[in-house]
Amino acid sequence: MTIFKRALFTASLALLASVAPLAVTAQSTYPNQAITMVVPQSPGGTNDIVARLIAAELAQEFNQSVVVTNRPGAGGNIGTEQVKRATPDGYTVLMTVNSAQAINPALYKSIGFDPVKDFAPITSIGSVPNVLLVHPSFPAKTLDEFIALIKANPGKYQYASAGNGTVNHLLGAMLDQMGGLKMEHIPYKGVGPAMVDVLGGQVPIVFASLPSALSNIREGKLRALAVSTEKRSPTLPDVPAIAERIPGFGGELVIEFFGVAGTPPEILDTLYRTTARVMQKPSTQKKLGDLGVELAFDTPEQLRERLGRELVKWRKIVDASGARVD
Repeated sequence: MTIFKRALFTASLALLASVAPLAVTAQSTYPNQAITMVVPQSPGGTNDIVARLIAAELAQEFNQSVVVTNRPGAGGNIGTEQVKRATPDGYTVLMTVNSAQAINPALYKSIGFDPVKDFAPITSIGSVPNVLLVHPSFPAKTLDEFIALIKANPGKYQYASAGNGTVNHLLGAMLDQMGGLKMEHIPYKGVGPAMVDVLGGQVPIVFASLPSALSNIREGKLRALAVSTEKRSPTLPDVPAIAERIPGFGGELVIEFFGVAGTPPEILDTLYRTTARVMQKPSTQKKLGDLGVELAFDTPEQLRERLGRELVKWRKIVDASGARVD
């Protein structure tokens, strides 16, 4: 995050925090019981770690328990549908990632929910780049060398993913489409098995989220060639963005916070403004930064607009890749 963006971000949070007590007064009885924060992904992932961090901070602010519950399955569809069916009273909320909300509608024949109509946007928490990684034995040492090598050897090199239609699959497909490359996609049943084979050198290339890859990068077990965001990551300032070489390339993991559609506006406002106070804390910002998460605070309307843009963007990428999950 640039100095200007960080200053603007901090100023906006400070303004929201200064008026936050008004929202609490408007709905003074909320919350008077524990809040369940559903994470529709597995424990230990980036979204789960961030959700637990934010939940602990919200619990302190509200003086009520905020319990994180993992409901993984079907790329996030199972847990997300569960939240959709919850009572819209602010006591069941959703902390998810943009891939589940924006990619799954194009990828699955039926997902069991409408990402726009069934949920009320609260805010975005942060964004995480994916990193284009190669095994240390891979011939290319830079992004330019990588592109030249793949172009000169169409179909020769493979990249691993956590499965058909996952973000690390679609980023590879986007790189092929926009870069004029041709790689062979090797899908695995989860990111764990994929990373095992990349670390072992069986498959040389993978896209992985920065938090999950950082230790392997620092230990020299994998080589970072580029990040998937439009600009470089502050965590890896010497690693270029793919967009520097291929203009328009961009894809990041965004952690997003939703309520159930129909939740009273004053409760949604309380959740939004209280989260703003939490994210204003230097300790929270440091914890997120240490994870490789860049703050990506949105107003509810900005989150709604972001979701709309991403639904269009990822449908085009999914359709071009031919990926489908029934």
